[in-house]
Amino acid sequence: MARRYCYNEVLPLTAMAGVECANVGLNILFKEATSKGMSHYIFITYSYALGALLLLPLSFFFFPSRAVLPPLKFHLGARIFLLGLIGFSAQVCAYKGINHSSPTLASAIQNLSPAFTFILAVIFRLETVALRSSSSQAQIMGIIASISGALLVVLYKGPTVFSSPSSSPGLLKWPLESSDPNWVIGGILLLVAYILFSILHIVQTQVMEIDSAELVVAFFFNLCGTIVAVPVSLMAESELSSWRLRPSVAVIAVLYSGVFQSCSSLALTWGLHLKGPVYIAIFSPLSIAIAAFLSAILGDSLHLGSIMGATVISMGFYAVIWGKAKEQRTCSSSGKVPLLEEEDREEQLQ
Repeated sequence: MARRYCYNEVLPLTAMAGVECANVGLNILFKEATSKGMSHYIFITYSYALGALLLLPLSFFFFPSRAVLPPLKFHLGARIFLLGLIGFSAQVCAYKGINHSSPTLASAIQNLSPAFTFILAVIFRLETVALRSSSSQAQIMGIIASISGALLVVLYKGPTVFSSPSSSPGLLKWPLESSDPNWVIGGILLLVAYILFSILHIVQTQVMEIDSAELVVAFFFNLCGTIVAVPVSLMAESELSSWRLRPSVAVIAVLYSGVFQSCSSLALTWGLHLKGPVYIAIFSPLSIAIAAFLSAILGDSLHLGSIMGATVISMGFYAVIWGKAKEQRTCSSSGKVPLLEEEDREEQLQ
């Protein structure tokens, strides 16, 4: 019982929180690499390619009988290719949007991702909403609280609670102003990007219903992302000299992004299979609170708005997780067996 609780509840929470922490580090390195002249097209392409290369030997090791290349039917292969196309398009829109606006605006719009995912999950019947059910009410209120808390961190600074004696502008101090006048274009691109990320979670959940091997799906997702990214990036960056990586922060950023791409795609695929798209999306606002506290550790001041926002986000997390747990208990008591438990029973019977 304790082992199943750890696998179903503790590990997903830890994995998703770890992904958001690593994502903050990736944003820092990406900002440094692009400020030194690296193209975001090249950065995305290298990330997908390294992610696929890292997942390839793992797929051989854990699925030797499938030889990594399972018999792909058209509907499964088409959806996995669609994952790569959506993932690449979402990243391009996100990075383009940041260039036209600012990372602060990107953080604010990212807070809408749980709402987008929840609406799409209800439309595609991956989530059921019973307004009289306390579990559904808790999940809805938790999503609203998480979005509100993240917006509070971004929009309200407040008085300084903690200030380091050596406080100086750090890497995590994101500007409120944009150097590009096309703020509206940037906002539209960011809005499109996070809608695409929500659609990506929905399609990936549907793929997991067809093929439940998370490692294989994650590998093909990165492979298809590479196939889509290479020709587009070569058209955008036709000079081959710009693809050459010289010893600098760009090399560190690319290596980090490759490891992050492989690990995060595997963790997200596993989390979507286990918990569904809404549970994964609810962790998006967490990166803002992590960035605020990490910024304080690195020398920036910690303000009241960051503490208040992080508290509200934590309350929203607890509400969604509690609602999900109660919903699973209700399904079990009514005789509806969750997908994971059904697969475990089939394995035991075999």
